[in-house]
Amino acid sequence: MKLTTYSQHLLTLTFAFCSLAAGAQVRQQSKTAAKNKRTTTHRPAAKPVSKPAARKIGEAAVKVPVDTIRKGSLPAPVNSNTSLSEEIVVTTTYKPVLADAVKIRRNPNLEDVSPYKAPLTYTTLDKKLSKDSEIKPLVALPLANERDTVTSNNYVKLGLGSLKTTYAEGYFNNGQDQALQYGAYVKHFAQQGSLNKQNESRNDVGVFGKSIGTGNTVSGKLTYNYRSNYFYGYDANNPPLTAFNPAHQKFNTVGAEGELAKNYQDSTDRAFTYALKLKGYLFSDAFKARENNLVVSGFINQTIKQFYAGLSGSIDVASQTDSLYSQNNSLLRLNPYLKFQGENYKIDAGVNLVNQFGYATKFYVFPSARLELQVVPNYVRLFAEAKGDVNRTSLQGLSLINPFLGKNLNIQNSVDQLDLTIGVKGTIIAGLGFKASVFRNSVKNLPLLVSNFSQTPFNNSYRVIYDGGRARITGFTGELDYKASDGFDLFGRVEFKDYSLASEAQPWNLPKFLLTAGTAIHISNKVDINGSLLIRGSVQDPYPYVGAVAGTVYRGTSINSFADLSAGVQYKVNKQFNLFLQANNILNTDYQTWLYYPNYGFNIFGGVGYRF
Repeated sequence: MKLTTYSQHLLTLTFAFCSLAAGAQVRQQSKTAAKNKRTTTHRPAAKPVSKPAARKIGEAAVKVPVDTIRKGSLPAPVNSNTSLSEEIVVTTTYKPVLADAVKIRRNPNLEDVSPYKAPLTYTTLDKKLSKDSEIKPLVALPLANERDTVTSNNYVKLGLGSLKTTYAEGYFNNGQDQALQYGAYVKHFAQQGSLNKQNESRNDVGVFGKSIGTGNTVSGKLTYNYRSNYFYGYDANNPPLTAFNPAHQKFNTVGAEGELAKNYQDSTDRAFTYALKLKGYLFSDAFKARENNLVVSGFINQTIKQFYAGLSGSIDVASQTDSLYSQNNSLLRLNPYLKFQGENYKIDAGVNLVNQFGYATKFYVFPSARLELQVVPNYVRLFAEAKGDVNRTSLQGLSLINPFLGKNLNIQNSVDQLDLTIGVKGTIIAGLGFKASVFRNSVKNLPLLVSNFSQTPFNNSYRVIYDGGRARITGFTGELDYKASDGFDLFGRVEFKDYSLASEAQPWNLPKFLLTAGTAIHISNKVDINGSLLIRGSVQDPYPYVGAVAGTVYRGTSINSFADLSAGVQYKVNKQFNLFLQANNILNTDYQTWLYYPNYGFNIFGGVGYRF
């Protein structure tokens, strides 16, 4: 407090003034004694002044040596034995009072400077107290808006190479619109081999669109496909008698497709979903064969937690016309089903009802069931499947398998009476997935493509025959997919099949062994590499082998197994330009896919791509 400080200063000043007064008194007495020149006979020695022991500051200030001889006393006799006869005056302790001090002309600060403190107000928060000892769940943070690294939505690629190869590809679209997407594409590839009229050409053009609404999505596309080749194959041991002028085959397909589907919703355990799809095409070849096809398909499905109930179906209407026939070949399918799904299992139970009408009328009932069971969590799942269906044989489908088709093909539908499959799938290590299965299929009227030298002016066209009765196909299928990172992917598939036919001696032109594999490697932001491998086992064609004579056992001609290796590389120059190089049949294997139709040898082509 300031009053306390004031008292301390006052006591200090009092002590100082008292000391000065005492000192002045001592000096005055000394001067008086010297003036009177009086001496004493005997003066006892003064005691040394010790450290003041007084408790008060005033007592300590007056304890100084002073002369106590009374003025006017006679001097003592010289005789030492004479007794001391002098008057001693004892001065008492000086105790000053506050009035003796000089007062400080300063008033204390009486102003109240205490800070103002506002009254506190309290508000309770309605918040649940959380325990710090428990592990809190991670909170999903929204992703930051990423900048689009692709500066354009369109690209064009052009290339040239050996075997008179020409290559072109273009893709155009409206960009990254989450609600509306539309665009177009064009593709071209052509090459010419060393044999007479060993030419092929493939061309595709299409436009597409997709609109994503609040509850439904509508999509559609229009396509046109043109393929051409020549019947350049012939038996070298029985060459044509006249000048060889292979016939020209051309395939034209105009297609359209539209779909309406309800958007998927993951926020409810009671979802009703549906979809409707319309698809069709017009197909023709160089020999006036025609095929029209229209398919209307869809499904409805009701989900109740882990239980699914639904109905899928389709109407497949087709008409096929050639120079010797015109027929209708249509199918009506209905597939009611129930599905159960748990943490460690999936069960699909249903039937496939098929009604065939047109050139033949018949009704079929097939099983449609599938079971999956998880035996090692997140690693291994067992599955089993039983199903059946009617496979409509189409002119367009046969042309995609074999481009050397002749005229007036015999059209019949094959029937998968019962297909049984048991297998296992899962993950071995991180990034390495596998699938392996064994199967046994029962097929009625199995279609087989065989050579046909009887037709003119074709040298070796192909026709379709059927194994009359029930054929049994037993086999094994294995798949591996190893994705070590986003920059390395290696995949492969292998098939082994054994055929037990009802009427034919061999499964003509159907391989018993087939291996396909590929890889995609992203080396850096500049370089990408891809590769593919095809290994096919030997097959038999019913054309009589060389040296066959009348009366010998009938035996077909063997087509040897082969391997075809291809690879490509792409180098990114900048954001707009890139260079590419593709090599086909790197091993330069002289092999045949179809009898007396040697494939193209080593072929390499490259070019440039541009984004805009």
